[in-house]
Order: sequence, then C-alpha cells, then structure tokens
Amino acid sequence: MRLVRGLFEARRLPFNLCLLGVPLLGWLATWYERPWVFGALAVAIGLSLLGLRDLLQRRHAILRNYPVIGHVRYLVEAVRPELRQYLFESATDGVPFNREQRSIIYQRAKMDIDKQPFGTEMDVYGDNFEWLAHSMVPAKSVANAFRIDIGGPACTKPYASSVLNISAMSFGSLSANAIRALNKGAKLGGFAHDTGEGGLSPYHREYGGDIIWEIGSGYFGCRNADGSFDAAKFASVAADPQVKMVELKLSQGAKPGHGGVLPGAKVTREISLTRGVPLGIDCVSPASHSAFSTPIEMLHFIAKMRELSGGKPAGFKLCVGQPWEFLAVVKAMLETGITPDFIVVDGKEGGTGAAPREFTDHIGQPLREGLNFVHNALIGAGLRDRVKLGASGKIITAFDMVRAFALGADWCNSARGFMFAIGCIQSQSCHTDRCPTGVATQDAGRQRALVVPDKAQRVANFHRATIGVLGEVLAAAGLTHPADVRPIHISRRISGSEVASFAELYPTLQTGALIGGSTDKRFRDAWRIADANSFRAIPTG
Repeated sequence: MRLVRGLFEARRLPFNLCLLGVPLLGWLATWYERPWVFGALAVAIGLSLLGLRDLLQRRHAILRNYPVIGHVRYLVEAVRPELRQYLFESATDGVPFNREQRSIIYQRAKMDIDKQPFGTEMDVYGDNFEWLAHSMVPAKSVANAFRIDIGGPACTKPYASSVLNISAMSFGSLSANAIRALNKGAKLGGFAHDTGEGGLSPYHREYGGDIIWEIGSGYFGCRNADGSFDAAKFASVAADPQVKMVELKLSQGAKPGHGGVLPGAKVTREISLTRGVPLGIDCVSPASHSAFSTPIEMLHFIAKMRELSGGKPAGFKLCVGQPWEFLAVVKAMLETGITPDFIVVDGKEGGTGAAPREFTDHIGQPLREGLNFVHNALIGAGLRDRVKLGASGKIITAFDMVRAFALGADWCNSARGFMFAIGCIQSQSCHTDRCPTGVATQDAGRQRALVVPDKAQRVANFHRATIGVLGEVLAAAGLTHPADVRPIHISRRISGSEVASFAELYPTLQTGALIGGSTDKRFRDAWRIADANSFRAIPTG
C-alpha cells in the first residue's frame, strides 16, 4: 500500500510516470514503429536518467524531494532577476521578510560572491530607513571571532560565546537531519546551538557542537510523569560537557503567552524518548510554569538550575510584555541578590512552526523596544554589569547585529538565517509535515533530502561569512568590537526631512536611576507598581 501511495505522490509523480513509461513505450515501439513513439521513449529515458541523478545528488534538497519537476524552480529563477524577485515575493505574500536578506543568506551559505553591482535598491529617503554612520578614520579590519564571556558572580563555569549563535528550534519542529546539520555546523564554526524547548535529543549530541539547553514549561527531558520539574533528571542531562548554558524559557516572540499541544499521532518513539512523554499521547506545553509563581521564586529556580548544572551559566528567555512584570523580576534581583547570568530577549517578530495569526501579528513587544527596555531596566537598577543580554528576532545580517548591539545586546541569536542556510525556502508548510526541503518535517522520506555534511558546511559558512562582514562593518565605523557600538552610531529617517539617532530615539538611563526614583515616563509608573512577590499588578492609568 505504501509503495502504491508513493507511486502517485504528487512530488514524484512526473518522475514515476517517466520510469513506468520507459518499458511501456519500449514495448509499444517494437509493435508500432512510428517516429513519435521513439521520440517519446527518448524523452522518457532522458527524464528518468535526470530524475535518478536528482535523487542521488547531495546538494539540492528540492531536487532530492522533487526529482525532474524540481528543475522548474531553478529554471524560472534563472530567467531574469525581475522574475525571480516576483516569484520570491509572491511566494511569501504577507510575510515581512526581505528578499535581499534571503539572497545574502544563500550567497554566504554557499560561499558565492557576496557582492552587488549598481548600488542600493532600498529607498534611502523613505520613512524608517536606517544606517550606520561610518568614520573618516576607519579602524583596521582584522579577522576576529568576536567572543564574549557569559557568567555572573555566582557562575563557576563561564562560557566564551560567539556573538552569533543558533536560536532556539526544537527537535520535533525540525527534522532529525536538520538538527544534525545545525549542530555539526556549530561544531565546525565554534558557536552554540540552542535546543529549543523540545529537549536535548540524540541528534543534538551526535556531532558534539556546543549546546544551550532550553527548558520550557513542559520541562521536556527533565520532567516527572505528572509534568512537573524533576531536579535529578535535569542535573543528569545538564552535566553533559556538551551543554554549555541552561536557559529557562518564559515565552517566545512569535506566540508569547501561548502554550502548545503536539497531537498524540505525532508523538513518535523518538520524540517520546527525547521529551520524556508517553508515546502516542498528546504532548502539552502549558502557557505558564508550575515550578514557580512569583518573581522571587523564579530567581531561586534559576539559581537552582545553575547549581544543578554544576555552575554553568543559567538565564532566561522572554518576549517582553507588561513592563511592570519584568520590572518585578528586577526588583526581585535587588531583594534576593540573585541575578541570572544572561537574559535572551526575543522579539515578537520571531518565527514559529505554527501559531494563531493574532499572536504572530499583534502580541508581544518587537525586539527593538523589548531589548532596549530590558537593557535600560538593568542599567537603572545598577545590575547591567552582572547580566549579559542576547537578542533574537529576525536577525540575519551584520547590520541587524550592529543595530541590536546599539540597543543593548551583547550577542545575537538567529533562527531563520540558519534555517535558510540548511535549505529552507519559506514554503510555510512547517505545520503540515510536508516541508519540501526536509527541514521542518518528521517524514523520513522528505527529510532524506537534507544531506547533513553538505548543509552543515553551509551553516558554518553562513556564520563565518556573517562574522567576517560584521568585522568589516565595525571597522568602517572606526570600531573594533561589537561592545563598542553605541546608540549614537545608528540613525533613522523619521520623516522626509527629519533624521534622529538611536541615542535620541532610545535614550539611556543613568546607572541606578530606578533605585533613585527615575522620572523617565518609560519606567516611572511601571516601576512604582512592580512587586517582587507577584507578577500581577493593577495599572493605575
């Protein structure tokens, strides 16, 4: 039955018809000698050979999953740049993802020439256009891996992190081969791979790349049968030398405040073992945590994660929502003396395999506002020097990174960039299990198209090329390290005749200003009602 279904599967139907046509046309040619029969036989043989080549080649996932018919995509792309632009934009209608950024990813991942003739295609006089001010005396551009040490006063095993790492994407959402390629690429390039909340799978461990283990509200991989946190299981997994940091997930940008359910039919044996959930039973990821209920309890839980991991950096990730809730956590830091080693701020523009449209469009703060709010809150509380900040949410290019550094980030995470590096074409079929390139599917036949060694090298290429361009961009501005970037370095056009620097648009608080009673309207009222003993507060305005 499976063989019959495979013969008529749409993605391989043209190839299968050619294969079946060869013997049929050959038989017909022996009885009915007509030129058109021999012509059809020749075409069938040629297309069959082409399809076999497509299945055996290892560089193009589309051709491995769509033999013969997949060439239509590449043929049309090659016709004209204008047509290619139309196809890319129409294929992602309504998705605010820049065509130039996608092109940059492909070029860097494949080590193609990353250059462009004729200058910018962007509207430099349009509202919200942004740029980095260069220097009349550029710095000398040097090869630099740009690493930062993550680990506060209570951390005994700090991690020297790259300033660009793979953002959280779970096994289950991504295929086994996608996880393998990402982690092997991280190993080749010397950067970190965040597991996402789906647990630390065997595929994360296979190639030994540095791991940031993310723990969500489902406590996958460290849970009891009732779904509560299991400290012993956590300590056992966190002790793995491959795990460099542990991260508590409060929310993610694309669907903050939203839990999730993986239907029992999709809970395979592999996912059951990785997540520690029953086979074939709905896997629930609650919207909130059961291990704590107040800001103070949350900080004690993070301290416990650090202790159980043997002193590795412990922190949390969130998409900023109500400002007083985060400020309640800051007050809890001051009251308990416990600070996370890091905080990752996820923007609402971040990606997901599936979420209600209202969540992806309208829930949560965008990265720029959330990141700068957290950065200033820590400065205002006198805690910024104890906590490193990561930023994630549609960070693709070196300029995206520089902009995040200007707003307070110490390092950046990218999900979409590395997904494109392993072959994602943004078909938006992640939730259907029919990903055409084998990236976001558990279908064994489809994920076979993703060849791990080839795509792992592209992951490493994309990272190396982007970090290299980052060095060049910094040097053009007269800077030598991402830590040197300040808000004054970035400008934005706010109207046809007005320009403002980020220093004007995102003013920085004075150190300790919140403790001293800041009157800054961004913080004044929220700080007043924030309570270290509760995430809840009643707004007065």
